[in-house]
Amino acid sequence: MTKLNALKKKLLKRPDVRTEYVSLADEFSIAEALIRARAEADMTQEQVAERMQTSQSYVAKLESGRVSPSMKALQRYAAATGARLKISLEHAASQ
Repeated sequence: MTKLNALKKKLLKRPDVRTEYVSLADEFSIAEALIRARAEADMTQEQVAERMQTSQSYVAKLESGRVSPSMKALQRYAAATGARLKISLEHAASQ
């Protein structure tokens, strides 16, 4: 059985896969930041949901990237986890 890293490396050699992977990087970075904030606050999804006054399933959708969060949702998530929301725009590296 191929290990995940080896499979990823192999697949990313394909231009079509690499293009799609790169295009999703921003979405995954948001999900990663949300999960990191919750983990650092030592909270469960249920606890975050309670503080946000929403459902645990919505928090799970935010963290999985299945929904595109509004600015308001990100602010509520940050407040619920005791984090500060910071948005930045960065120039892509020249290719």
